Amino acid sequence: MAEPDKSLGRKILSFFVKEEEPAIATDTSPAPAPASPRPSPPVMGSPAIPSAPSADSTPAGATGAVDSKFAEHFANVLAQNNPPGPDYFEFRETLRSLSNLGLSEDKQFQAAWASFKALGGSSDPSVLNNTANGYISALNKDREGFSKSVETALAERVGGLQNEEKRLQTENNALEKQLVEIQKQIDANTNRLTAITGEISEQSAKITQNRQNYESTFAHFINQIKDDIAKMAQYLK
Repeated sequence: MAEPDKSLGRKILSFFVKEEEPAIATDTSPAPAPASPRPSPPVMGSPAIPSAPSADSTPAGATGAVDSKFAEHFANVLAQNNPPGPDYFEFRETLRSLSNLGLSEDKQFQAAWASFKALGGSSDPSVLNNTANGYISALNKDREGFSKSVETALAERVGGLQNEEKRLQTENNALEKQLVEIQKQIDANTNRLTAITGEISEQSAKITQNRQNYESTFAHFINQIKDDIAKMAQYLK
């Protein structure tokens, strides 16, 4: 399929998001409104397609907002699936141009329908329904692809973080056990150090006493021998 006309994409974007909405100007600041605008097939005499998504288009409990990058993406999806010739979007553009003329809703639809046929569009209203439903199908297909990519991202990023969380928790548990064992070893070493201090004093005292006893006994023997030598010299002449 040929590359879509950028002007067509901007035109389609304007169908679903009002230009004055700050979230869809040029930045990506979301406005507080439900996400993912999804047009419903128009039926003659039925209400116009809302410019902003209706409340039931957002899943229950969701807190999303209309995002400019997604709005532009959806507009490009619709532009890529725009068939040749007048269809739902040409009718929608005409209907939008009549919104400020003060006409009742039924008159707006009738006038837009007359203008659509005058531009060469089909005189069968089912063409509008069929093409509108075709755009819905294109958006739903894109949503399926987006959902798969979200699941993949969750599995890769969140799953990876969860695995890291489990690994770190396991490491912390192991380290805590090591800390307990280390503390037990520290306590045992501290008790042993206290005991060693007493043993050092006891052993030092014993060794010192033995040395003193040795020296005293040594002196006693030396003195005995010297005394005998002196007496032998005196008495044995």
